[in-house]
Amino acid sequence: MSAVQFEECCHKLLKLQIRPGQEVELCNMVIECCMQDRTYLPFYGHIGQRFCQLFEVYRDKFSELFASQYESVHRLEQGKLRNLACFFAHLMYTDSISWACLSAITLTEEATSASSRIFVKILFQEIAANMGLKNLVAKISEKGAQESNLTPYLTGIFPKDSIQNARFSVNYFTSIGLGALTDDLRNFLNNAPKPFYRPFSY
Repeated sequence: MSAVQFEECCHKLLKLQIRPGQEVELCNMVIECCMQDRTYLPFYGHIGQRFCQLFEVYRDKFSELFASQYESVHRLEQGKLRNLACFFAHLMYTDSISWACLSAITLTEEATSASSRIFVKILFQEIAANMGLKNLVAKISEKGAQESNLTPYLTGIFPKDSIQNARFSVNYFTSIGLGALTDDLRNFLNNAPKPFYRPFSY
C-alpha cells in the first residue's frame, strides 16, 4: 500500500518469495485490497496483470477466483462489487486471464440476482470502454468466438437453449447500452420457429 507505483509494489511482493501452492493467497490479498478502496484504482489491476504476465500460475489462479468471487457477489456492498468487476475487467481486456472464465456466468432471469446483474453490467461496460465496443463485438461474435475457441464459454451469457433466455440476454445488454453484443442472438430469435397455435373449436 505504501508503494508509489505498481512496479515497486510488484517488486516488493516478488521479494516475499511465495512458495508453490501459496499463490492464491497473494491473489486474494490483491483482490481484497482492491475492494477496500472507495473507488476502483487501476493500481491493483496493473499488479494482477503483471503477475499474470510473469507467471502462468497466477493467470490460472485469478481465472479460478473469478468464478468463486462471482458466486458470492450477492454478499458485497455496491462499492466493493464495482471495484471487483473493474479489476477483473482489467485482467480480461489486457488478456491477462483467459476469457474462458466467463463460463461461470449464466445470464438468465432465474440464475441471476440484482447484484450479479450489476457485476456483469460493470464488467462488460468496463471492457467495452477500454478495448472499444467494435473490438469486443468482434471477439465474442459467433465467428470471433469460434476462432479463439471461446464459443463453449459464452453459451451461458448468450443462451440459445430457449427463446425466453435468449430474449432476456438481448434485453439485458440492450438496457445497459451494449445491444451490439447480441447481434447473433437477434439472428437466432429472428430465425427461430414461431409458436403454432391450434385454433380452438367448439
